[in-house]
Amino acid sequence: MKKGCPFGTHRVIEPKGLLPQAAKKIDNTMEIYSNEILIDVITLNIDSASFTQIKEACDHDVKRMEEMILDIVNERGKMQNPVTGSGGMLIGIVKEVGPDFPDKTLKVGDKIATLVSLSLTPLKIEKIKKINIENDQVDIEGQAILFETGLYAKLPDDIPEKLALAALDVAGAPAQVAKLVKEGDTVCIIGGGGKSGILCSYQAMKNAGNNGKVIVVEYSEDNAKRIKEMNLAHEVIVADATKPVDIYQKVLKVTVGKYCDVTINNVNVPDTEMSSILITKDEGTVYFFSMATSFTKAALGAEGVGKDITMIIGNGYTKGHADLTLQILRDSKEIRELFEKLYI
Repeated sequence: MKKGCPFGTHRVIEPKGLLPQAAKKIDNTMEIYSNEILIDVITLNIDSASFTQIKEACDHDVKRMEEMILDIVNERGKMQNPVTGSGGMLIGIVKEVGPDFPDKTLKVGDKIATLVSLSLTPLKIEKIKKINIENDQVDIEGQAILFETGLYAKLPDDIPEKLALAALDVAGAPAQVAKLVKEGDTVCIIGGGGKSGILCSYQAMKNAGNNGKVIVVEYSEDNAKRIKEMNLAHEVIVADATKPVDIYQKVLKVTVGKYCDVTINNVNVPDTEMSSILITKDEGTVYFFSMATSFTKAALGAEGVGKDITMIIGNGYTKGHADLTLQILRDSKEIRELFEKLYI
């Protein structure tokens, strides 16, 4: 049995010399190298930006969505949306562990969630069993490969697998909030009514404390109402994040002219960069978790309005992110009940 590159470059078909995420096509032959694991996949959790794009491109037609997903995987050897460039994650059962795979505690039969993007994960779909159009999840029969450097979490016994999948798909967001937000900060969560937004709002309220202020900007009236009812923000603004001047005016109104120390962008549509930038104070921080973000627009836009701010790419990984996110589901009865309703 051959040993592959720890980063999976041995799987790259085209163009050669790239890492699997950047490659257009990778080898999804389901025979493992000695430092890989083989997974029988149960469910894909396609990331929000990608799923929204697929849904809109197919006019919400589930059959057409199924065909598009199969076409992407057949063409690329992975689930990487060619428009958004993003993927998602999966849950499955370990079928085979290579003898050189670093984690010697992992064994055949373990149920795991991968914590690396589907945009770099070799995947083969035999059959799509169900597309859950309301929660971005796709139940399949198929297999996937995890490289030596691939992150994963063993699924806990006290949280249903699809609930854990939904939360772990966005685990990087609340974990980054835990790192960025300090006691007394003014924080704005743009797109705070969705899955990642709710988790971020909870963590921001916890970190900012009694002297801080958490503001949620949400497009949906229903989602905004839910945030208010769950007490996940001090202020909730219903507005369109693609209209930066409107967002700027409304946020500064509730902050009495003060800018935000930290802004978290979770919106799954393009053109929300400047809304995040305008409301953030000089030397403040914007965390772009959304994969719909154009980092060119963000960088040049900040320069154009003279903003000296730190802008963080939405790295889906930070140390301890899986444990922190699952703990939120244990600590917050309201969030767990909501997620169970939406994702199970």
